[in-house]
Amino acid sequence: MHQEELEFERGLETNDVQPLESYLQPDHDPDLSTRLRSAPQIHYQVAMPAPQTHLFEVTLQIINWQADQPRLDLKMPVWTPGSYLVREYSRHLQNFAAFAGEHRVPLSWRKLSKNHWQIELQGQTALTVTYRIFANELTVRTNHLDETHGYFNGAALFFYIPGYERCPVRVAIAPPDSTWKIATALPPVADSPNTFLAKDFDTLVDSPFEVGIHQTYEFEVQGKPHRLVVWGEGNLEPERLITDIQKVIGAEAGLFGGLPYDRYLFLLHLSSQGFGGLEHRDSCSLIYQRFGFRNQDRYNRFIQLVAHEFFHLWNVKRIRPKAFEVFDYEQENYTPSLWFSEGTTSFYDLIFPYRAGIYDLRAYLNALSKEITRYLTTPGRRVQPLSESSFDAWIKLYRQDANSPNSQMSYYLKGEMVSLLLDLLIRERHGNWRSLDDVMRQMWERFGKPEIGFTPGDLQQVIESVAGTDLSDFFAKYLDGLDELPFDTYLNPFGLGLQADLHGEAPYLGLHMKLEHGRELIKFVESASPAQNAGLDAGDELLALNGIRVSGEHLNERLRDYNPGDTIRLTVFHQDELCTRAVTLAEPRPTRYQIVPLEQPTAIQEQNFRGWLGRSLAEVNG
Repeated sequence: MHQEELEFERGLETNDVQPLESYLQPDHDPDLSTRLRSAPQIHYQVAMPAPQTHLFEVTLQIINWQADQPRLDLKMPVWTPGSYLVREYSRHLQNFAAFAGEHRVPLSWRKLSKNHWQIELQGQTALTVTYRIFANELTVRTNHLDETHGYFNGAALFFYIPGYERCPVRVAIAPPDSTWKIATALPPVADSPNTFLAKDFDTLVDSPFEVGIHQTYEFEVQGKPHRLVVWGEGNLEPERLITDIQKVIGAEAGLFGGLPYDRYLFLLHLSSQGFGGLEHRDSCSLIYQRFGFRNQDRYNRFIQLVAHEFFHLWNVKRIRPKAFEVFDYEQENYTPSLWFSEGTTSFYDLIFPYRAGIYDLRAYLNALSKEITRYLTTPGRRVQPLSESSFDAWIKLYRQDANSPNSQMSYYLKGEMVSLLLDLLIRERHGNWRSLDDVMRQMWERFGKPEIGFTPGDLQQVIESVAGTDLSDFFAKYLDGLDELPFDTYLNPFGLGLQADLHGEAPYLGLHMKLEHGRELIKFVESASPAQNAGLDAGDELLALNGIRVSGEHLNERLRDYNPGDTIRLTVFHQDELCTRAVTLAEPRPTRYQIVPLEQPTAIQEQNFRGWLGRSLAEVNG
């Protein structure tokens, strides 16, 4: 054990340890001091003395434990809010040990389940627990430690004490080098360097740490401080990005009437090919391709990611389903409303950069067209209803397999599409005087500000009150049912239609290819397609078409030499056996859809469009 860790532990075990009230900032929970009088003090130290080993060394000190409780239970979360999959974080824990007193007398302990440790206290009221966490997975929801930084999420690093989740938690960081800096949304503890305070375990889980060599950029929006912390090298232009982030913040704050925090932190990791984000109450974690900022489409995609995670500080962090009102960190927390928490957020992450002036009308409609294309080319939309997709997120969305596109529908994507239809429905009924924005504002006032969880019935009632009509049929068809979304019906009042692009499409085969280690592998076979009907399977290695070698890259080009109804021979290795399958090609299917203006829009359609997007229909085609 390193010297700084010993000093930390000894300091906590002395009689002159200051009560946690002395560390509190004025903006903390006013009821906190009452809870502190009888509650145990929970102190963590996170050290990383050998970062090249990817091992965080964690020390937990518990002081003022009740003497009449002979055992202490410690549990590690199995998931983290915002990422709906049981990830079994305790699988990365090793070298667990428990001690009592300054002389570190070992305490007996046993493991009761995958994430549950129980310690025999032998009358002790103060104890120390040490363990290591292996951290070599660079995502926004896991931990990563190397020679340049240590990043961790609370759920993936810390224990909680059942029944004491509302107790404050102090966290001290011991960097391996004095040049390493610390970034977190948690407030610092006065007169205690590198030490931070979470008012409860939920706040600790909701406050990731970035410790290491990184760049920090500070800026203000509406008089409140913001920080952008960037780890990694790339072609990011900080001034441009900060200007655009300020625009997104201002536009989203305008919808809700202000910013619901005192300060905010953006954590950005630049990597070779990562993409993703995870929202937190006063911060967000982002990961993006290090050289993805010069190309305009890729830059726009990053701004959409920022807009998405920032919008979550209202929608899901504060406006949250009833199932998330109190988190159960040991198991799945089921809700059919993720379509709203995530899908509606996806709807807004496209339009807010447009409202903020970061990209223009054509860019917005092109981005929306791409989303509609993704939806209409996902066969699982005919199989899994939206509400079921939300409910089954825990076993499906994050566990993709070769058949997932046939059997699943993303609640992000369909939720975005349904939100679009609801927005257009409300706007058309009320001449743009009402919109989905009003739904968000009502949800904020009724559920977000008081932080009361909403039920599916609450949500439908709010949407119906804004729309001014009964939407039972809409919800039955498009949330709980499998009816096709009638895009043209909702776009038409705004002078728009959806155009399927069949130009140059080859006859339909129904499989997707990928080159892996020099092998042309079939990765996906669409249900009821010519390929599936012929017995082709995901995992087959494609060799030849009509006896001539073919690659995935040139397969469509070769198919253009044939007509629908023609039968071709595809030679594959199927489970290492050489096989030739006869495949009868079908009519071409669209692989691209585009929102286009109607040829002769009426004055009402023109007016509706201008009220929606603030431009004339003539500007759609430039």
